[in-house]
Amino acid sequence: MRILISNDDGVTAPGLAALHAALVDYAECVVIAPDQDKSGASSSLTLDRPLHPQYLANGFISLNGTPADCVHLGLNGLLESVPEMVVSGINLGANLGDDVLYSGTVAAALEGRFIGRPAFAFSLLSRQPDNLPAAAYIARKLVSAHDKLDLPPRTVLNVNIPNLPLDHIRGIQLTRLGHRARAAAPVKVVNPRGKEGYWISVAGDAEDGGPGTDFHAVMQGYVSITPLQLDRTFHEAFRGLDSWLEGLL
Repeated sequence: MRILISNDDGVTAPGLAALHAALVDYAECVVIAPDQDKSGASSSLTLDRPLHPQYLANGFISLNGTPADCVHLGLNGLLESVPEMVVSGINLGANLGDDVLYSGTVAAALEGRFIGRPAFAFSLLSRQPDNLPAAAYIARKLVSAHDKLDLPPRTVLNVNIPNLPLDHIRGIQLTRLGHRARAAAPVKVVNPRGKEGYWISVAGDAEDGGPGTDFHAVMQGYVSITPLQLDRTFHEAFRGLDSWLEGLL
């Protein structure tokens, strides 16, 4: 099997190297990743300039684009043969709840939705790489067991791993997305010439983070797996909208 690996932390990120090392003896792995940190890029595609792949000494392909660009090119002509699975990560930092709306890690996996097999997005709940070996071990276990999955097409599995050594992780829980409170206000800055600017501030704390959510699972020491789908249609709203639209035109 051929696996396309990408991320949003950039082609030199330690999590990407750890994920590749965990999977390289399981499948033929090709890595296409952004040439710089693209955290928060979501599923954006670069449409205002050409993309230029650079082939690195370690065999990885660096691209001057977003995580979605990397997977899009990998599945649509850059490679000699189309990969059979997309795996993204290992992100240094959580992708829980509302984070999936912004996450380039999740976006890379979502871009692999056209392949018949489920795609994986892996995140470690730390900005430090100390427990990357545990995360890489779990990633290998889950990916190598993919043939036992029976899931609808275009399913993405969002996996968050607590920042713990492997022998401290309590197990794996199937979870739903929790929800964060509103983010902190942007931080205003003024440069030496008096021009104002703003830094996007930290994400909000878990507002809906009770049992059954991804927030709760990782805080209790469990790996969280949340199945995601692209269809964001709010089907339950149809009834109310039907009555609202009646007679408007």
